[in-house]
Amino acid sequence: MIKKTFSLFICLIAFLVSCTTNPITGRKQLSLIPAGQMQSMSYQQYSQFLGQNNVVNSGAQAQMIKNVGAKMQKAVETYMQQKGHADKLEGFKWEFNLVNDPAQNAWCMPGGKVVFYTGILPVCQDEAGIAVVMGHEIAHAVANHGGERMSQGLVTQVGGAAMQVALSSKPALTQGLFAQAFGATSQLGMLKFSRTHESEADEMGIYFMAIAGYNPQTAPQFWQRMKASSGGQAPPEFLSTHPSNDTRIRDLNALMPKAVEMYNKYK
Repeated sequence: MIKKTFSLFICLIAFLVSCTTNPITGRKQLSLIPAGQMQSMSYQQYSQFLGQNNVVNSGAQAQMIKNVGAKMQKAVETYMQQKGHADKLEGFKWEFNLVNDPAQNAWCMPGGKVVFYTGILPVCQDEAGIAVVMGHEIAHAVANHGGERMSQGLVTQVGGAAMQVALSSKPALTQGLFAQAFGATSQLGMLKFSRTHESEADEMGIYFMAIAGYNPQTAPQFWQRMKASSGGQAPPEFLSTHPSNDTRIRDLNALMPKAVEMYNKYK
C-alpha cells in the first residue's frame, strides 16, 4: 500500500512539473517527452511511410495540397509569433504530400509532416475544403496532442519510475507509445486522439484556415459533406473517439464569429 501510494505521489509530482498549456485554448496538458525526441521519431516514420506508399509527385491535386500547405504554414507561424508562442514551432520541418489511397483520411505528425489521401479530395472539393482538414490536422501537431497521449501512456506503463530514466533506458517503450499515438503505418493511417483533442483541433484549425485566407464558413459545409459521404454509418458519439459530425458542425458554428473576424482581418 505504501509503495502504491508513493508511486502515485511521484506520478502527481511528474504531472505538476511537466504540464504545458495549449497556446490557443489554455488547457493544461501533460508533456513528458521532449519535442525534439517526438520530432525525430516522426521524421523517421514519415520517411518510412512515404517509401512504402504511392506518393503523388505531380499533377494538379498534388500541387493543390502543397499550395494550401504553404499558406497554412505561414498562417500558423504568423499566429504563433503574434501570440508569443513561436517556440512551439521550433524544429518543425514542414512537408505536404498526397498519397494515392481511397481512404477518406489525412494526418499531420509532429514537426509539420502532413499527408493527404486522394480518397478525401472529393469530399474536400476545393482548396477551402482542403484547408478545413489541413488546419485541423496541423492543430494536432501544434498542440502536441500526440506527445500528450504518449505521456499519458508513459505514466500508465512506468508508474512511479523516474520518467527521464524510462525515456532514456527504454527506447522500445517510447517507440511503442509513438506507434500507439500515431498509426500512420496502419491500414488507415489515422491519428488516434481523444474527443477532447479532436474538438480542440477543430477550434484551432478553423482559426488557422481563416488567417490563411480561407473562408471559415466552409468548415461546417465540409462536415456536412463528410456526414453525407458516410451514409449514416458512423457509430454513436459515445462509442467513438471522435465527436459526431453534428456535434462538430454545431461547435464550429459557435466559433464562427471569432473565426470570421480573423478572416476579415487577414484576407
